[in-house]
Amino acid sequence: MKKILIVDDEPNIIMALEYALKKKSYLVYIARDGDEAIRLADENQPDLVVLDIMMPKVDGYEVLDYLKSKSPIKDRVKVVFISAKNKEEDIQKGLNLGADNYLTKPFSIKKLLNEIEEQLKK
Repeated sequence: MKKILIVDDEPNIIMALEYALKKKSYLVYIARDGDEAIRLADENQPDLVVLDIMMPKVDGYEVLDYLKSKSPIKDRVKVVFISAKNKEEDIQKGLNLGADNYLTKPFSIKKLLNEIEEQLKK
């Protein structure tokens, strides 16, 4: 069973994603800020992280940097940003830091599920 960590501070997004991912038989973990995301990633070693950028405590860019450079799963974890930051420079920054993809809010759950499935095949 593939493990996915959802990192977002918006309850509606968390609920919708958790429901959709569990329905697809993924094991789902939830973090509501960057500190919690790092802790849960280290504890549970997810295969993929769905990551928001604008969050309390530690932002998504810092979490991504940790996941891709210092975490025990740095060589295999996939990260998909979901963010309201939709300017080209924001998207490029996320991809340049190592995100595997970047979807802007609002996004289609179906599109995100397809992206997750694609990333997990790689």
